[in-house]
Amino acid sequence: MNETRRVQTPPHVNVAIVGAGPAGLAAASAAVAQGASVAVIDSAEQPGGQFWRHRSEAAGVTDDGAFHHGWSDYLRLRASFDEGVASGSIRYLPSTSVWFARQLTDSRFALELAPSHGSGTAAIPSLRASKLVLATGGYDRQLPVPGWDLPGVMAAGGIQAFVKQNGMLPGSRFVIAGTGPFLLPVAANIVQAGGSVAAVCEAASLAGWIPRAHRAAGVPSKALEGGEYAAAFLRHRIPYRTRTVITEILGTDRVEAVRTARVNARGALVSGSSRLIEGIDGVGLGWGFTPQMELPVQLGVETRVDTDGSLVGVVDGVGRSSVPGLFLAGELTGVGGAVLAVLEGRIAGRAAGQKPLARPRTQLPPRLPLPSVAASPGSAPSQMPCTARIPCPKAGKTE
Repeated sequence: MNETRRVQTPPHVNVAIVGAGPAGLAAASAAVAQGASVAVIDSAEQPGGQFWRHRSEAAGVTDDGAFHHGWSDYLRLRASFDEGVASGSIRYLPSTSVWFARQLTDSRFALELAPSHGSGTAAIPSLRASKLVLATGGYDRQLPVPGWDLPGVMAAGGIQAFVKQNGMLPGSRFVIAGTGPFLLPVAANIVQAGGSVAAVCEAASLAGWIPRAHRAAGVPSKALEGGEYAAAFLRHRIPYRTRTVITEILGTDRVEAVRTARVNARGALVSGSSRLIEGIDGVGLGWGFTPQMELPVQLGVETRVDTDGSLVGVVDGVGRSSVPGLFLAGELTGVGGAVLAVLEGRIAGRAAGQKPLARPRTQLPPRLPLPSVAASPGSAPSQMPCTARIPCPKAGKTE
């Protein structure tokens, strides 16, 4: 007996946005303001991304923002986002991953979806969109060290995410190591949550930061944030050791101690500088951040290597990539922190949500250099993305 199998037509939206962090939330609100129908796909159970990861809404826990910076900005973006969901302008797909993306012959984008956790089928297994905004953020860059596979060793960002989401610590006494300003808020969050920090080991020298310290004046909130971290270090007497690295993590069933050593300007170990730090049960490692580029690369966007060695997407002044109809926002264009991600999300979302012009559209000129925006030490290292987008004649960020 022959049976006819009905194939469901995938739903279509004007703009699909992947990621519900700072850039994704800003892009969604901006696209809706242009009258576009929007779908937001995010692997997490609730909006906010890594930067604004917070207590479980499903469990009815209210987050007071104590472990966050820019929490009021999140609340404003979230209110606009929730309004869009309630009105039907935004279709929100949480706990959902895009496992395959492609551009169809009619220039639309086809996104194949799956649950981000466990098995089964996504509520909407396939989606079509006229425009696509990718705002997938980034993740901690790691360097291996002997003993890093012991229980109790986490990415520095993982420790912060644990505190933000659970309101408690995955240990009691920690050593935080790596490089970049992000080590500061991780240590501050630990002592704020009731733990202690035996040492913060910064591999670099502060000499590289001092010439750019004035940039924080352009974003007063970041200067204030830095002052809060300095006060926390003094109040809790947290040792901050520059040009110091972990050479070995020790323990039997879990972390028990670390061995550290000084390094010279070339990164070589200084003889006789080895030190043992005992009585710890947690280690946080972080060597900056790298953008999550899987989907942009899958779709064939033009890329470049940033000054920190990360692969990033090349975009013009409104976030438009080399693939027609595809926009990138946030860390995908270069790690710059939450403040910059929100700005880029708004610009990209507005451009993606606009209706096509009747006349042919000429290519936009490169974006002129903007005043430096200090990266949020609570979300990313201090490097800034290239302010000259397509074309970008030099692979380097504005210093």
